[in-house]
Amino acid sequence: MTDLMSWLVAAGILVIAELFTGTFYLLMIAIGLLAGALAAWLGLSGPLQTFAAAAVGLVATAILHRSRFGRPARRDATRDSNVNLDIGQRVLVDAWNDGRARVMYRGALWDVELGPGALPEAGNFRIVEVLGNRLIVANS
Repeated sequence: MTDLMSWLVAAGILVIAELFTGTFYLLMIAIGLLAGALAAWLGLSGPLQTFAAAAVGLVATAILHRSRFGRPARRDATRDSNVNLDIGQRVLVDAWNDGRARVMYRGALWDVELGPGALPEAGNFRIVEVLGNRLIVANS
């Protein structure tokens, strides 16, 4: 097998492995391996091919690490609708008592508190956060 094919097979294996991990880091290393394949296609020696693959892979990985895709966003689980399906749902509040109320939601009584900037008026509210057994709501 030629050097070019070896680099391409290795890059292909990393691309397939990337599909199982969900990060982009293996893809950046695969880009480096493609640079090694390009160096082999240009007829450079083995050490120069390896150097090209390593340099491009490191630079691509560093660029990814500094981008917004390199670090997952840290979200508070109490406000994340992907973690808590109650976020974004609506509740009907009949009356407020010092910024607190009790409502029937999902077949049970829940304590409800006003979120920042919400007005204490009777009506429909949107759940923006769940803290234990308390629903924090905002105006619709």
